[in-house]
Amino acid sequence: MRSWTPVLLVAATLTAGCASDPVTDTPSRRSAVQASDIAASMVGKPYRYGGRSPQGFDCSGLVYFSYQRAGLEVPRSTQSQRASSRKVSLSRLGRGDLLFFDQEGKRSSHVGIYLGRDRFVHAPSSGKRVRIDSLNDPFWQKHLVDARRF
Repeated sequence: MRSWTPVLLVAATLTAGCASDPVTDTPSRRSAVQASDIAASMVGKPYRYGGRSPQGFDCSGLVYFSYQRAGLEVPRSTQSQRASSRKVSLSRLGRGDLLFFDQEGKRSSHVGIYLGRDRFVHAPSSGKRVRIDSLNDPFWQKHLVDARRF
């Protein structure tokens, strides 16, 4: 009687990589991680409506600038960024994923970039500066409507 052990060992070895997450090391994922680092380096820069440079950012301008510097072209507006990205579950969030919030009765009136460890960076509003906030904050939990990935 033949033993199946060698066959099973070969099969297990060949399929071991199948369980890995295919999005962890693609060019767009590397750009997303780099974009999150760039955005985090902008903490303290002023909010400026329509801004997309270190002289001043609005929320989607920070996303646009950070991804552009990371080598990935993305749309400029919050709504276009949401429309051109794909949904990701909160349990699968990765650095550089986009978080969309409802702050004005619109489903995507604000966007931030996920940094990991339940933190995100964003340009909040007029008179404020780019900052890092926690997704565990009840305000942000209440207003979070979507998580997406380029």
